[in-house]
Amino acid sequence: MFTTNDIRAAFLNFFSQHDHQVVPSSSLVPSNDPTLLFTNAGMVQFKNVFTGQEKRPYKRATTAQKVVRAGGKHNDLDNVGYTARHHTFFEMLGNFSFGDYFKEGAIEYAWKLITQTFSLPKDRLLITVYSEDQEAAQLWKKITGFPDSRIIPIATADNFWRMGDTGPCGPCSEIFYDHGPDVPGGPPGSTDEDGDRFVEIWNLVFMQFFEDPPGSRNPLPRPSIDTGLGLERFAAIMQGKRDNYDIDTLRNLILASADVTHHSADGQFKVSHRVIADHLRSTAFLIADGVLPSKEGRGYVLRRIMRRAMRHLHMMGVKDPTFYKLVPALIKEMGMAYPELIRAEPLIIQTMKGEEERFTAMLERGMSLLSEEVEKLPQGAALPGDIAFKLYDTYGFPLDLTADALRERGHNVDVAGFEAQMQDQRQRARAAWAGSGDTATESVWFEPKEKFGATEFLGYHTQQGDAEIQAIVVDNQLTDKASIGQHVAILLNQTPFYGESGGQVGDSGFLTAPGVRISVNNTLKKLGNLIVHIGYIEEGTITVGTPLHAEVDEARHKAIRAHHSSTHLLHEALRQHLGTHVTQKGSLNTESRLRFDISHPNPISPEELRLIEDMVNERIRENTEVVTRIMTPDQAIAEGAMALFGEKYGDEVRVVSMGGAPEQSNRLAWSIELCGGTHVKRTGDIGHFRILSESGVSAGVRRIEAVSGLAAEKYAQEIENHLAGLSAILKTPLHDMPQRLETLLKESREKDRKIAALQKELALGGSGQEQAANQEIEQINSVAFLVKNLGDIPPKELKSMADTFRKKAHSGIIALTSTSGNKVSIVVSVSPDLIEKYNAVDLVKIASTAMGSQSGGGRPDMAQAGGSDVSKIPLAFEALRKALSSQ
Repeated sequence: MFTTNDIRAAFLNFFSQHDHQVVPSSSLVPSNDPTLLFTNAGMVQFKNVFTGQEKRPYKRATTAQKVVRAGGKHNDLDNVGYTARHHTFFEMLGNFSFGDYFKEGAIEYAWKLITQTFSLPKDRLLITVYSEDQEAAQLWKKITGFPDSRIIPIATADNFWRMGDTGPCGPCSEIFYDHGPDVPGGPPGSTDEDGDRFVEIWNLVFMQFFEDPPGSRNPLPRPSIDTGLGLERFAAIMQGKRDNYDIDTLRNLILASADVTHHSADGQFKVSHRVIADHLRSTAFLIADGVLPSKEGRGYVLRRIMRRAMRHLHMMGVKDPTFYKLVPALIKEMGMAYPELIRAEPLIIQTMKGEEERFTAMLERGMSLLSEEVEKLPQGAALPGDIAFKLYDTYGFPLDLTADALRERGHNVDVAGFEAQMQDQRQRARAAWAGSGDTATESVWFEPKEKFGATEFLGYHTQQGDAEIQAIVVDNQLTDKASIGQHVAILLNQTPFYGESGGQVGDSGFLTAPGVRISVNNTLKKLGNLIVHIGYIEEGTITVGTPLHAEVDEARHKAIRAHHSSTHLLHEALRQHLGTHVTQKGSLNTESRLRFDISHPNPISPEELRLIEDMVNERIRENTEVVTRIMTPDQAIAEGAMALFGEKYGDEVRVVSMGGAPEQSNRLAWSIELCGGTHVKRTGDIGHFRILSESGVSAGVRRIEAVSGLAAEKYAQEIENHLAGLSAILKTPLHDMPQRLETLLKESREKDRKIAALQKELALGGSGQEQAANQEIEQINSVAFLVKNLGDIPPKELKSMADTFRKKAHSGIIALTSTSGNKVSIVVSVSPDLIEKYNAVDLVKIASTAMGSQSGGGRPDMAQAGGSDVSKIPLAFEALRKALSSQ
């Protein structure tokens, strides 16, 4: 028997032997199609190749593509578990030709593979073609030998494929398998085609035309091939099953579910086991591809899938978290084909377990209220919308989960009433915002937020992706159109650009399309969860609905990310070295530096800073993985996570762990913080960390500035360049510079001392100087008064020189000044016998005021002041004379 893994391997090997490049499955999060919530077909990763926007080094490819259909127009969620072939997750096998072989080659490959490699009986196969595609019909007839009755023309759009309203398109051919006359249903195109007898197993798309505008088709210069074979459906046929859930992979997962719940796989909870098996696959693969449960977008769809499976576990009486225990069974089945499951196993298990813990508490409260309300309902009546809204708003019970629970009891939900309650809540939220200082600039975003909801952020895992314009704002007004030369604020449905928050600055980069280029200089968050791109249209015209390629300035973002990540490590190092009283009081993370404010009462010494710096670099060198999990704030703090200053947290948070766990500790990592920013994948990606400065900001708050990564390297290079320059000036090797500088400073201080002594001697020494000084003494009101400007004598020498003059004069008042540039210092000295009548402090203030200053202070016998205008020294001396004359 061909196992599912055998089929996948045989398919890829067949096309590999026919010169096809085996291309790994792309992520479930499409990076090149803004209209898709999840990758829903094998051709998604090749979309730009088909349109000519991207070139690959091969012309033929084959893939086993993982696919999720649980949101948007491809939403199979509600049917999963109740039918034989609906899944949220499945695998699509395909082969692709990019302008190489066309219809004949595709048909020959398909026919050879299914009838020779897989040995399907030809009499069980049936072919459909688009009714206008006579070429395909003739080729099928030639290659298979089938009569016309086995090649069915289909006139509807079911057999004509389009990429969109414009773009590549073409007719299809489908291969069907006949389960036999004992199964109800008719062939495709018949009135009873919806039965289960004939099952489509392979669709061949002949990409032949380009449609633009709709209805106007022109032949493509390089026709291409895109095919899709559903692995689960095909495995059911190869294994003699009529139900996809009976194939080996899904059956083994169902048996694992039965084992952990202790309920028979085929008993009363058969549907529940099928739901769990299917949802286990989509949950694990989405988490492995970076999607985490949240309230919006892809994360919300993941949460719906997870909680639907968890509710079925609850229905079987399972009270403790159990869903995550099935992950090893899934890895056993699919880990070899998809190694990302093995790599992400710890994250998958942690996320599933945490989500189930939160859901269980919510479910018990919500189901109790729901049961009470259902008992009040008449047979078949709908649950009132206000009750459904109360379950949602108060207990976190989503509408789809309420509808799913009611379905089993024969009731539905008043959806219109629920939406009315939601609208009322939006109006209350808008009114609550009124009065905010940002109302004038923020209010323009209320309409887009109510219409579109939160922006899907892609930046945790990629720095580029495609998106559609949802809103354009020019001069704080919504507009449908903007053109070259205008400054704009643009809202996209999804974006890799990080909006400024939590101390991390917003991203910059470009939004582009053919003929359009917008430079984004900043990215902001509006109304909490809208990510708005602030930019300038350099080329072209944009309208609402325009598809754009968003590309972040990756070098800048990488530097920002390194600084943000090292802030986490710095925070923990400070707490470990200085004490747990250290908490963050603010931060800034840019591409060039980080600034980190903390609560700490005293300056941090250079020696302490070096120890802290070494501690951070040790964590960086460990190069451990940075792990992000979703938790409630209480759970996160219970695990030791630090909540950051100024951040507002809802009922769930992103918990970022980095650094090796301390020895003899129950903690999962060295640093654990609540943080919504972007971070490096491994601590080694930071590169290096260097503290630049430490200073006081306010009472009890210290500020550390530092650099990481490339900025730290540049800083080190600048220091080396400065040292090399000093070495050249001093003509001394670097290692001898400290000793050389010490010698020079010692010599300089000795010279300064000698110069000051000589200046003092010149001012005071020698009979000639003393005689000159005596000649300058004035008599004012019988008081000896000496004034003298000593030039560039150091100000600190003025007092000692005043003492020397006073001792020689025995009694009197002395005023001495010195100058440096345009700065003046003045000292007034009063001999002890005159202190009762004259106060040096009052006199020096009179002199200072005359020089245009208000400074001055000291003792009654000696006071000093300053001024800023050398030319006013005579005015100061004259003011002193007048003051003495008036006594």
